[in-house]
Amino acid sequence: VQLQASGGGLVQAGGSLRLSCTTSGLTFSRYGMGWFRQTPGKEREFVSAISRDNEIIYATSVKGRFTISRDNAKSTVYLQMSNLKPEDTAVYYCAASDYVNTYFLRTHANYNYWGQGTLVTVSS
Repeated sequence: VQLQASGGGLVQAGGSLRLSCTTSGLTFSRYGMGWFRQTPGKEREFVSAISRDNEIIYATSVKGRFTISRDNAKSTVYLQMSNLKPEDTAVYYCAASDYVNTYFLRTHANYNYWGQGTLVTVSS
């Protein structure tokens, strides 16, 4: 199983980025997909998740600015990030979970597979 995150980069505050996470080796449609982020010295933080039934949840800090979506035909999950703020700076990770209920998708321990991370830097 491989998860490959991409799309990170340097952007000014107020700008936008779209992250992609392409998967292989798993039946993508059967997995809930999540995005987490982490900065040095801090725990991995939940950002957003989409269940295999397309139920969507967001962290309060990104609600209204980020949009998660999935394309089962491409085995890919996306995170459209808009109105970015310096505090969004982090390494962003995608992950796959076999939990069905979105309640469980907020917790990183409930994920089976992880990508390598992509760095997002937002300058002020």
